[in-house]
Amino acid sequence: MSLAQKDSYSVEVIGFTDTEQTVLASVFGLSARRSPKYVRHTENNSMPDIFLVDSDNEAAVKQLGARNSVGDIPVVLIGDTSLGTNWTLLARPIRWMKLFQAFDATIGYVAPPQAPPPLSASAIAAPAADMVRPETAAFIKPNLVVPAGLSASVSANKPDDAPLLENTATRMKAFAVGSPRLRSVPNASTEWVLVVDDNQTVREFMRNKLAAFNFNVDYAENGEQAIGLTGQRHYSCIFLDVIMPGIDGYQVCKLIKANRAAKKTTVVMLTSKGSPFDKIRGAMSGCDAYLTKPVDEEKLVETIAKFLTTNL
Repeated sequence: MSLAQKDSYSVEVIGFTDTEQTVLASVFGLSARRSPKYVRHTENNSMPDIFLVDSDNEAAVKQLGARNSVGDIPVVLIGDTSLGTNWTLLARPIRWMKLFQAFDATIGYVAPPQAPPPLSASAIAAPAADMVRPETAAFIKPNLVVPAGLSASVSANKPDDAPLLENTATRMKAFAVGSPRLRSVPNASTEWVLVVDDNQTVREFMRNKLAAFNFNVDYAENGEQAIGLTGQRHYSCIFLDVIMPGIDGYQVCKLIKANRAAKKTTVVMLTSKGSPFDKIRGAMSGCDAYLTKPVDEEKLVETIAKFLTTNL
């Protein structure tokens, strides 16, 4: 069986500082979310699929020579020297995505093309009609269809004599105290992430990056759509733009954190405003992390590893 036909590959790590070993532990933990997976090789009496070696560490290079004397096992080097070989060489510091890409190239793995987001509006159950203004009723479609019966279950929970929520402030207050119309519907078998941004380029970037780690992803263009979606589904994490039409991200974050069902949801702010004042304001609204746009791929992956579970 060729390397590229396996679901999981073992990587033997040789050398590296304690700090780098900690980073690598997180890399392998996050790898559990992607396909193919890379796991740390720990069996001394067997050989790994790949060696990952600190090429600047003389002792590590000697250990590699002893372990891979024939040179038939592929090697990824990190450091300043390729040791006179054609093995893949990555410069320091260790970068998560670069390392994943190097592993993939080493085993000959080519990622399949990603399917575009569904185009049909019927793929998602819209929030109750009286919760969204007509001009904001259309959703950016999610990658996956809402489970059958979700829309019906939300409507069935709506009391017949529920008052019409006339404005944003009233809608926010009703949701914060647990409005029946916005009752969360947790999905225990899958993990969902919500991306809220009025910029399609940002949504596409986030879709591409999150898809690599097997998340189910919903999308919203504005705060009111996000409120509707968080009322229908439990999200492990919400990536939330600050400046949007209607209610801004700070208000949406406060609303989410005030709702008992969604209080433990991780909220990561996405914004082009990276001043200390903006970060303080985000922290005061209850956000858990702050990413400055354009979003750095490495920072995004670090955030995923920090806040989202990796034990699948």
